[in-house]
Amino acid sequence: MSEIESYAALRDSQGSQWSAISAESAARMKLQNRFRTGLDIAKYTAAIMRKDIADYEADSASYTQSLGVWHGFVGQQKMISVKKHQGSTDKTYLYLSGWMVAALRSEFGPLPDQSMHEKTAVPELIAELYTFLKQADARELNHLYRDLDAAKGSGDAAAEKAAIEAIDNFETHIVPIIADIDAGFGNEEATYLLAKQMIEAGACCIQIENQVSDAKQCGHQDGKVTVPHADFLAKINAVRYAFLELGVDDGVIVARTDSLGAGLTQKLPVVGEAGDLPSQYMSYLDLEEVSLDDVQEDHVMIKRDGKLMKPIRMPNGLYKFKDDTGEDRVVLDCITSLQNGADLLWIETEKPHIGQIKGMVDRIREVVPNAKLVYNNSPSFNWTLNFRQQVFDAWTEEGKDMGEYERDDLMNARFDGTPLSVEADALVQSFQADAARDAGIFHHLITLPTYHTAALSTDNLAKGYFGKEGMLAYVAGVQRQEIRQGIATVKHQDMAGSSIGDDHKEYFSGDQALKAEGEDNTMNQF
Repeated sequence: MSEIESYAALRDSQGSQWSAISAESAARMKLQNRFRTGLDIAKYTAAIMRKDIADYEADSASYTQSLGVWHGFVGQQKMISVKKHQGSTDKTYLYLSGWMVAALRSEFGPLPDQSMHEKTAVPELIAELYTFLKQADARELNHLYRDLDAAKGSGDAAAEKAAIEAIDNFETHIVPIIADIDAGFGNEEATYLLAKQMIEAGACCIQIENQVSDAKQCGHQDGKVTVPHADFLAKINAVRYAFLELGVDDGVIVARTDSLGAGLTQKLPVVGEAGDLPSQYMSYLDLEEVSLDDVQEDHVMIKRDGKLMKPIRMPNGLYKFKDDTGEDRVVLDCITSLQNGADLLWIETEKPHIGQIKGMVDRIREVVPNAKLVYNNSPSFNWTLNFRQQVFDAWTEEGKDMGEYERDDLMNARFDGTPLSVEADALVQSFQADAARDAGIFHHLITLPTYHTAALSTDNLAKGYFGKEGMLAYVAGVQRQEIRQGIATVKHQDMAGSSIGDDHKEYFSGDQALKAEGEDNTMNQF
């Protein structure tokens, strides 16, 4: 009510010149657009993340989740669904996947996850996501305003009170976005400049990985090349400075290590003294002992334990790490990142295995006790096969008779519904809660779920529509399901803002407003 009174006083101060302005309409429009800039959003959502981190530290059951999105509409519908089914957006974020930006947003067309897409596409998508989330706020409030007007018109005091309470207690669809900056798209200055654009667009949390920027690979593919720690820490510093410059003092940085599956490095750091950080990085290099007579001109040599050693070098000039050093390098990466500015960790793994993750986290926590992870529940994993094999191995160790199962063929549909598959599915279902409790995972995300759901739903529709079902494929498979499940998009005109626009036209033009609603609007059929 104070906003209405404030606008009324402002209107009255202008005399007859502003007589057509409704104080209540102005207050409604202001309420449906509470976030003026991306920085407003970044500051608001950073505070949410910091609170959620504190909640998780107090109780590991308070972990957070997100789904990867690649379009504003997808992010909007996700948050509308969360509010509809969960009643609140609490502990729910969005994840902006660099993989999906590359595959779905580049002007070059579909690209692999190798930082070849336009880096400006990343902040543009952040801004787009928040534009759609703000529109979801406006749409929901518009419906509440209409409920209030209907209650007033009918003289229903109880309904009027309920509508006012719903407006006063309205929860925004604006939630934190964890935004993927890949390896920074260049040097530390390039990282800083891009981070600024991402924060200005609304990002409160930036995830950066320790790969070489111009040789970046998808975390679940081969050929990954990591950088020495000093190079990575410079980029963490660059992101922090970007947050501080823009006044987002509690911005969150996620330091991702790809070292578990990365066997190569491009650059050898300068060692100051034995045991320093560059020396530790160098200790993982794959070396072979040579004599001075064996060394060819212009070859690189290293002194190790009093011996002359030659680093194993690939034809492309990259240096090879020793086999089976991935976990040790991950632990060193994580400790170093947390000690030098990162807030959260991301360990890219090759399978979803709580024991593996916990083993690394326990080692990290020996040095940094409050270490917490963001974890990629990746579609690159065959979840069904992985968990069936985990159950197979556990039951084998327990001495159970496994004669009816074939470990290498457990994906076969003939094993669906068996006790082993039921147990595996139960472990998949509890994976996030179990990993949050046992392996320090604060945030669970799926990088590209909507990429797969869009493909699957389109395939199902196309199969029937262009087949024997014809129009029934859409009616029964899509529209009828939208109606039955109460999906807001069934009224797609309203979802796109036509009802909001009609009300605004009435504010602006009064009885002269030409509105889309009316008896000839087919949306009334729903």
